[in-house]
Amino acid sequence: MQFNITDTEILRNIILHRRDVRGNRFLSTPVSTTVMDQLLFAFEHAPSVGYSQPWQLIVIEKETTKQAVKNIFIESNDHERVHFDSDKASQYQRLKLEGIVEAPVNIAVFYTPPGQPVLGQTMMPEAGLYSVVCGIQNMWLMARSLNVGMGWVSILEPEKIKEVLHVPSHLQLVAYLCIGYVSKFDELPELELLGWERRKNQAEFIHHETFKQS
Repeated sequence: MQFNITDTEILRNIILHRRDVRGNRFLSTPVSTTVMDQLLFAFEHAPSVGYSQPWQLIVIEKETTKQAVKNIFIESNDHERVHFDSDKASQYQRLKLEGIVEAPVNIAVFYTPPGQPVLGQTMMPEAGLYSVVCGIQNMWLMARSLNVGMGWVSILEPEKIKEVLHVPSHLQLVAYLCIGYVSKFDELPELELLGWERRKNQAEFIHHETFKQS
């Protein structure tokens, strides 16, 4: 299959306008089974090292489960904020960093460590984790193409999440995702709009032939 310049421009715009959505943006509008099927289709067709497909996903819609996860977030968030200096801590306090109970659907994504050698993973074991992240990015772009918001919550204690979801001990939590329709997508990433960080220029991270110290 060959693609044309119009396809390329559409993909460029999807990438450019993908956003990490917070709870103050999610609507209560249900996400249909048809849409969820498309998101999961995008995930399962991500590349994986050695074609290992080392992922397990739990789709969560029950309010009781979401609230249990939200409680873990609240506790984890108290530990997170102490790592920032006074200026950042004040700004941190005002940030809405999740949408666990607001989003109609949550998805917990886990990595399954291999029990035997995996092609392409023996020298770089972390490539298995990277495969799972490729699936997340696939799903994120598909969601944006469907005008569905997605947020990645990383301020969570993984072992407590596994306990709430009855996940086997050997699995590793990679992401906790909040999914739903939104009131709007910001023109720029929220943390860029708020001045938390700036977007780097390519000259700051792209090198040619060898690494150049700045």
